[in-house]
Amino acid sequence: MESELIQKVLEGDANAFRYFIEKYRDMAYTLAMSIVKDAPIAEEVTQDAFLKAYRSLDKFEQRSKFSTWLYKIVTNEGLKHLRKKEFKYAEDITELNNIEYSEINESISGLTEQEQKYYINRSLERLLPNDCLVLRLFYLDERSLKEIREITGFSNTNIKTILHRARKRFYAFLKEDLKHEVKSII
Repeated sequence: MESELIQKVLEGDANAFRYFIEKYRDMAYTLAMSIVKDAPIAEEVTQDAFLKAYRSLDKFEQRSKFSTWLYKIVTNEGLKHLRKKEFKYAEDITELNNIEYSEINESISGLTEQEQKYYINRSLERLLPNDCLVLRLFYLDERSLKEIREITGFSNTNIKTILHRARKRFYAFLKEDLKHEVKSII
């Protein structure tokens, strides 16, 4: 179906591109947000990415899924924006032991779904852009390492390293937030 719509767009039916915008805008925005960490800028990055995808559709060779190609454009646009701003985050990895992971998982499982989403998103927002991007692609969008490599341009080794470190950072942030939550309840 998507290849037929791509062909329609290439033949001049600009309205056919609406399908792609409607289907992929939420995830594209989520990826942009995970990189730039600012809602208005993420919207701009998402719009720029869709515009670039529309204008470059004739270059899409359909060797991968359209979503993979689009998410690569979103990623590149987001990273390009960061390079312009010379955006930097401090690197800080807090080691957690297995007992702490279990405590965190138990704490979050006791929360409502809405509370879980709040704390998970809060922790994701505090991650480094690459960490957040790779975690979202791997866990939330359920992309394979190959697809993440195609989207980001990172090597498999780099992706695995980012996943490992990002999980540690994520859990450290989650632990910190949940500790504050427990204190406020008591």
